[in-house]
Amino acid sequence: MPGFNEVSPQQLARLVGLPDQPVIIDVRTAEDFNADPRLLPGSIRRDHAQAAGWASAMAGQRVVVLCHKGRKLSQGAAAWLRHAGAQAESLEGGFLAWAEAGLPLVPLGALPPRDEYGRTLWVTRARPKVDRIACPWLIRRFIDPGAVFLFVAPADVADVAERFGATPFDIEGVHWSHHGPLCTFDVMLREWGLKTPALSRLGAIIRGADTAALDLAPEAAGLLAISLGLSRMYRDDMAQLDAGCAVYDALYRWCRDATDETHNWPAGKLA
Repeated sequence: MPGFNEVSPQQLARLVGLPDQPVIIDVRTAEDFNADPRLLPGSIRRDHAQAAGWASAMAGQRVVVLCHKGRKLSQGAAAWLRHAGAQAESLEGGFLAWAEAGLPLVPLGALPPRDEYGRTLWVTRARPKVDRIACPWLIRRFIDPGAVFLFVAPADVADVAERFGATPFDIEGVHWSHHGPLCTFDVMLREWGLKTPALSRLGAIIRGADTAALDLAPEAAGLLAISLGLSRMYRDDMAQLDAGCAVYDALYRWCRDATDETHNWPAGKLA
């Protein structure tokens, strides 16, 4: 059982990917991080020695801090965060316990560079349908909660990427796009080591909706219909992204927790 002001790897794993997930802060030393440069999904790196300076920015938020073994560095940083007004816990057993439990870890080398504000910056075609909403949802929930997305005219994606230092996705000729039968969402799951049962199930639904292979999952046709409907409800791509993220939040929870549940009201049958 986790101790006071601690959360177990399994408990934290149940929170990752949810819209209200805690801020996850990795305070491993440079030596420990360089020995295994992988990150917990959605986590950010901070220097434990500078905790007195950065802790105040987390006031009022739920935070989980991890170090290599879950001892002095994460315990001390969590204490600083609580002093600054955050609801802070440390990860029981630290990075090692998470890795030993076989939980997802994202390779640092597979992530795009961050801007001067510490955010990843992405660009794609305007008027999104399936992949161009699903991928931003995945990035914000499992990679970078503060990620910025630019939706521009298709002909301008490459130039905007170059001029603004953004990473292009879901267009032809770039890394983050369709690879053979895989849609862009599939590629991101593969490259970032996020092939959990729930995300793999969700990936099949998204691939079916995005590639017109509706037989891949019974839910694919419904997702396509919802996506096309949203694209006609919103002229503002950012407003559509917000609305679409709620759809993917619901689908993810269904994939993770509710696939065996049915709805059969009224329960009685006519004789």
